[in-house]
Amino acid sequence: MGNETDMTPTRENLALSVDEAEWGLLRGHLERGGLIVVGPTLDLVDAGLRIAIDDTAAIEGWISEKRLTRPSAEQVAAWDRQEGKLFLILIVSPFVLIKEEPGTIYHS
Repeated sequence: MGNETDMTPTRENLALSVDEAEWGLLRGHLERGGLIVVGPTLDLVDAGLRIAIDDTAAIEGWISEKRLTRPSAEQVAAWDRQEGKLFLILIVSPFVLIKEEPGTIYHS
């Protein structure tokens, strides 16, 4: 029998939780300050796991390397102009991690 009080997600559980969402659905998370952009050189699930287990050293390193950021005003303006812009997302409460994928297909 496993330890039922351990609520720390596994990498596998997080990987199964990755989803897609349009920018319009994510904007509310931006407004409450919960949106984090995962850069192109960082794996979304790895970032989510490090945040979930509160790995401060890894997180601070990624922030200093600009691999984990808050959306910039320029990014937000660009996404607002791209109707149907899709992101990969991973919810690690209270944050929503988003990642742009190269060649993202937009829904119309």
